[in-house]
Amino acid sequence: MLPELDGGGVAAVLRHERIPFVSYPYEWTFGMLKAAALLELDLLLGALDEGLVLKDASPYNVQWRGSRPVFVDIGSFERLREGEPWAGYRQFCSLVLYPLLLQAYKGVPFQPWLRGSLDGIEPAEMRALLGFRDRFRRGVLTNVVLHARLERRYADRDVKTDLKKAGFSAELIRANARKLRKLVERLDWSPGPTAWSGYGQANPYDEADAAAKEAFVREASGARRRRLVWDLGCNDGRYTRIAAQEADYTVAVDADPAVVEGLYRTLRDEGAETILPLVGNVADPSPGLGWRGSERTPLAERGRPDLTLCLALVHHVALSSNVPVRAFLDWLAELRTELVIELPTRGDPMVRRLLTRKGPGANPDYDTEPFERALGERWRVERREALPSGTRILYRALPPA
Repeated sequence: MLPELDGGGVAAVLRHERIPFVSYPYEWTFGMLKAAALLELDLLLGALDEGLVLKDASPYNVQWRGSRPVFVDIGSFERLREGEPWAGYRQFCSLVLYPLLLQAYKGVPFQPWLRGSLDGIEPAEMRALLGFRDRFRRGVLTNVVLHARLERRYADRDVKTDLKKAGFSAELIRANARKLRKLVERLDWSPGPTAWSGYGQANPYDEADAAAKEAFVREASGARRRRLVWDLGCNDGRYTRIAAQEADYTVAVDADPAVVEGLYRTLRDEGAETILPLVGNVADPSPGLGWRGSERTPLAERGRPDLTLCLALVHHVALSSNVPVRAFLDWLAELRTELVIELPTRGDPMVRRLLTRKGPGANPDYDTEPFERALGERWRVERREALPSGTRILYRALPPA
């Protein structure tokens, strides 16, 4: 019993099941935000049947156990007061519906919008983003155009009181929630081809390289049981799955929303609950946001990994994003994590392609000898293995004792 509750007339204390890793909507895929939306609407409909309502509709009230959304804000339920509208409708539009519409109807990723504002997309902003023909798409006229117009017209009036006087009822909330659910359920986003969406299928490795890489990852990840594993630059999750076999929980991160969406859909269909797929760019990771930068914390502050995979990643960070190799290794070293990292050498076809675009003498720090020296200064390199092709090298490294 909590001491501060003694004698306070408390009927019960609710204890949440612990979520393995906290994530935010700007790190989710389209399918994940859609699943969170449907969960909240289903809970709202169920609450109305019990004389309750959700006082807000923030997607931050949802977390994930692998591919399964979990509602975590029990305090959001309150008694339904007769005649009052659903207070969470505007929040649902700004943080959930509009981001989904933006990606489904315009093909614009919503993650930067939600990362840029914790309040989401305002009704007037959403209306400005849609063209005239978009107004005739399902759900736009009512939830965007009219919403923005009414909000502007009644900005200085007590709309809640007006609706109560007009006899607003729970049935209207229920009808609106059902319409929103039908709308959200019909929304779809079909990821087109991207630079990385066919990467795993195209297989840039020959059979010998692929077999050697898989065996290396399997041996390193199977050395002992880990509580938390990260796979940075996970692509289709091939190596994520190997590492996850000996981990309590695995977070798979990739900058391409299309490949993460594909991984999420596969995991969802399997009912997987130990792998969490997230959209994130290692060279531009999620920062601290909100009041004093502490309401939404950076990735590394939400749970340090025991093991981190960095496969086919370092050349993109160093050559595409121009992050010095030592700076990238410094960031990884701050995690105090075991590391499985792959170095595509300057002779690798992808590396040659990236360097050709930059001209002669580019990125002199990106080479085998300086990389290995920098790695050895920060970790104890336990194993080094060149793949049969000779253009890529794998390392297993342990943090200093």
